[in-house]
This record gives sequence, C-alpha cells and structure tokens, in this order.
Amino acid sequence: MGSKHNFPGNKNRGPISLFAVIGLCLFFYILGAWQRSGFGKGDSIAMEITRLSNCNVVKDLNFETHHSIEIIESSEPKKKVFKPCDIKYKDYTPCQEQDRAMRFPRENMIYRERHCPPVDEKLHCLIPAPKGYMTPFPWPKGRDYVHYANVPYKSLTVEKANQHWVEFQGNVFKFPGGGTMFPQGADAYIDELASVIPIADGSIRTALDTGCGVASWGAYLFKRNVLAMSFAPRDNHEAQIQFALERGVPAIIGVLGSIRLPYPSRAFDMAQCSRCLIPWTANDGMYLMEVDRVLRPGGYWILSGPPINWKTYYQTWKRSKKDLNAEQKKIEELAEQLCWEKKYEKGDIAIWRKKDNDKSCKRKKTAKICEANDVEDVWYQKMETCITPFPEVTSDGEVAGGKLKKFPARLFAVPPRISNGLIPEVTAESFEEDNKIWRKHVNVYKKINKLIGSPRYRNVMDMNANLGGFAAAVHSKNAWVMNVVPTIAKNTLGAIYERGLVGMYHDWCEGFSTYPRTYDFIHGNDVFNLYENTCNLEDILLEMDRILRPEGIVILRDGVDVLNKVKKIAAGMRWDVKLMDHEDGPLVPEKIMVAVKQYWVVSSPHNSTSSDE
Repeated sequence: MGSKHNFPGNKNRGPISLFAVIGLCLFFYILGAWQRSGFGKGDSIAMEITRLSNCNVVKDLNFETHHSIEIIESSEPKKKVFKPCDIKYKDYTPCQEQDRAMRFPRENMIYRERHCPPVDEKLHCLIPAPKGYMTPFPWPKGRDYVHYANVPYKSLTVEKANQHWVEFQGNVFKFPGGGTMFPQGADAYIDELASVIPIADGSIRTALDTGCGVASWGAYLFKRNVLAMSFAPRDNHEAQIQFALERGVPAIIGVLGSIRLPYPSRAFDMAQCSRCLIPWTANDGMYLMEVDRVLRPGGYWILSGPPINWKTYYQTWKRSKKDLNAEQKKIEELAEQLCWEKKYEKGDIAIWRKKDNDKSCKRKKTAKICEANDVEDVWYQKMETCITPFPEVTSDGEVAGGKLKKFPARLFAVPPRISNGLIPEVTAESFEEDNKIWRKHVNVYKKINKLIGSPRYRNVMDMNANLGGFAAAVHSKNAWVMNVVPTIAKNTLGAIYERGLVGMYHDWCEGFSTYPRTYDFIHGNDVFNLYENTCNLEDILLEMDRILRPEGIVILRDGVDVLNKVKKIAAGMRWDVKLMDHEDGPLVPEKIMVAVKQYWVVSSPHNSTSSDE
C-alpha cells in the first residue's frame, strides 16, 4: 500500500538519499573517533551535537536546595515504585542495628561489629528523612552547627556538658570544639601535638581517630590541611558518628573488636586515642598491633587518657595506682616491640613515633611476625596477635614502603606502591593517564552542575575509586571524598592513601557503615557493571538512596545496557534522572547518568509523605 506522501517525483531520490545517509554516517564516525583522541578546536561543535541528542538534556535538573519540590511522576513506564519505609527506620543502619547486634557475643566487642541482614530480610523501601529536615549548614559553618531536626538527640548535651562536646541552642546544636581530653578546645590540643609532630609542613596528611566521639579533632584538623578518618561504634553515645558526618567530617560506624579495620596497611601518618577507652593491653596487645598495621613508617601515635597521667587521675578513674602503672608499662613494652619510639609525655598526652624501618628495632626474638601477604586482606578477616612486618629496605636511612612527598605535592606524585610495582598492571605512565582522564571527566561534571566544588556538596563518595583520580580532580577546601575500593575490585586503596586521600574497603552487596542522609554527592564509575552478576542492583540503589541526603546528587558512569537498567529502577525512587552521552560523543558505549534525589519527608508514623515541609 502506497503512502499518501509518495509523490511521483520522489522515486528518483532513493539513491541520492542513500548516499547522503552513508556520507553522514561516515562523517559522524570520523568525528567520534577524532573526539575520542581528546578535545580540540572542534569541541564547541562536538559538544553542541551531543547537547542536541535526546539523552543528553540536563538543563531541567535543578541542583539548588528548595525543601519544596513537587514530586513529578515520570511519563516513562516504571517497573516498580518504592514506598517510604516506616518513620521508625529514619536512622536505619542495616549492618549495625541494635536488635541484631544483641544476638552476638559481647566479648571483644563482637556485637558492635558489622552484622548485616540476610537477603530475605533486607528492606525494599525508601528510608525517610525526619519531619523538618534541612540541608546541613555549608562548610565551614557546618563544623560548628547542626540543625536539631536533622539529628534530634540531646543526650550528649547532658552527658558531656562539662566537656564541651555539644550544646543545644534553640533549634540547632553548637559544637564548641571541646572533647573529654581537650575541654579547652581542639585547637589548643592540636597546637600541643604540633610542638612535637610536623603537622604544619605537609608531612602529616592522613590521620585516624579511634573512638572519635563527635569528631572535633578531625573537624579542627581540616584548616591545617590534615584529613582525619574517624570511627566509633553505634552505642550508648547516641548518634556520635551521625553528628560527625552532619558536621562534614569523614567518619564511619566502626570498632576495634575482633576483625581488622577496613583500611590498608601503612595508610595513616598519624593516629590517636583520646580517652577512646580501647583496652590496648588486652589480647596480648592485638588492638595496638592493628593500629601499627595501618600506621605508616615514620608515623605518630597519640594517647591521651588512661593510663597516661594516672598519678593525677587514678581516683577519678576509680582504679588503683598499681593497676594503672602496670597498664602503662605494658603499653611501653608493646610499643618497643612495634618499633615505636616515645617522643613526648607531658600532662595528659603521650606521643610515640614509628621508626622508618626495622633496622634498629629492639624486638624480642619471640615476637610473632605476621605473614606479609596477609596484611592487606582485611574484609571480615580476624585480627591476629602478630606484628605487621616493615617492607624491606636497603639502607638504615630508607623509609620502608617508600618516602612520600609533602602534601599537596603528594596528591599527584606517583605513589610508591605504583612505582614499586605492587599493583598489578598499573604503571607510572598509566597513573598519569588516569589523572588526565579524570580531570577531563570532572570538568564535564562541573559544566553539568556548577555547584560541584562549592560548599553545597561537602561529603562526597566515590563508590569505585580505583586510583583516586576522581577525588584528586575534585579536591578543594570545600569537600572531602570517601574513596571506596570494592572488595571484588583490584586492591588500590594503599595507593589512594599514599596520595593523601582517605577511603575504605567495602562490599556493595551490603549496607555501608554510616547513617542515612550522610553524603551530598555520590559518584560511581563502572560500579554496576562490576556488581551486575554479583548482587541485586536494586539493593545497591536503595543503599545509595539511604545514605544520600535529600536534594543530593548522583553521577554514574557505566555501560549503556546496565545504566538503562539502573535508570529504570531509579525512576521509582523519587530521583529525577537523566541519561547522557559520553563526553567523547554518542558512539562511545559508556554513558553518564545524572540524578537528583527529591526532597521529601515522612510526617507521621503511618507512612504519609510530604514534599513541602
């Protein structure tokens, strides 16, 4: 049957049209290949062509905060619409829930470790924000103030009132910067540390705070260009890690218990325990040995609190002089076995420095040394009472594992783990190329969303960090990045720390060790391709939604097939989603997905929702 538009004169145009189509195809193929070689003078044309493609329109995504966004139903068919969870789940932490924790032994804090729900017990609903939730204060104001509606728990204001942890003022919490062992403020405490530790010159960049409270130590180290990773258990100190992240400080729910910390060996330049109440001499010093594993050669360990200055505090601590004196002596003996040298003890503070190598160690011959190949295998691995060996050196003055440049030069210097060939298939050349690629990618992100790099997005997560190229490219005083290295990916986390960045290992088939609504910006490169045949993509997306703040953003890079699956799921999660072509053109199979989480809260226990609170 002929079309009513088939006029007789059109019959002669067939060959001409065919040649025209072939010509256009060849043109775009050549253009795409040229674009993949890098941006050149033709960028404006190429970007305009990309902009005009149907899947690359992002101008209707709004990245500003409003707290009054109408929930617009997508015209596309949805496989599943996810309903809000009950309001009782507003602070749900799937792998650290109290009810499940109480089924496990209290010995060695096992019950405070990660205990994730089985697949058939996972929630398949959206974790709600509490009524009145507001976007956190931008940094640096956010360091000192938190909206009460976001973390409505006052217990610490009473329990720690004389230690100046946190104060309640009207509808906000104020954090004066105090702590149990620094009631005069974190700045004064850090000043004393800096009289011994070279904090000011860039030698110290990564720090670990064990049992951190509300993380004021880490919060006040930022202005000294030190990035501190803090952890504490979810316990009777209600919401301490939630407060830390709400302030904009890197932190996770965690504990020194029976399994290893989720960090690589030789990660931190400095670690501290400020009245963290960790029993350092228990289990033959196993916890101190775990700190030693993650402490870099030449790094510092700070202990403020029991048993330091026990002669002054033994009555306050309700412990005998004999007991406290024996505990301190035991710590001194363990430190010597670890090749730590005491550099300072005055008042409430003692500081040790880990030696650069083991050439001058005074260890007992009976000291048990761990197998070198086991120290990087940490995910759900039991801690052992053994000492992590130093990497081998050829001279007394050599730093085991390699000497690092001072920060910020360290950020783009080739990490020693790469230059020493410790990461398979990664070379100095491929590292430099990776940096170039991520600078290019991040420049595109900033064109999509001009707020990237501003205080609007303080807490950033990279779900599959590889060499840390994304974090290095977005580095600024306004933000920090949690670099996650999946447990099924190549182990690159040690190199990330050598760059002066922080992160942790994680399996995305499980819940992350954080509270809901703790990240402003989640980035993922090749995450769903990595996990497509390992676990349910829906579970990963629901976990992303749990930890993403209302009106936070997601940027994903992945293959077009898997991103189409992701987009379909995300469409039922109250996310505004757009799929875009790769910056090198539509012929590249990798695509970009940009999403904004809508603002909504559950206003009553009966799952009624509102988007205009």
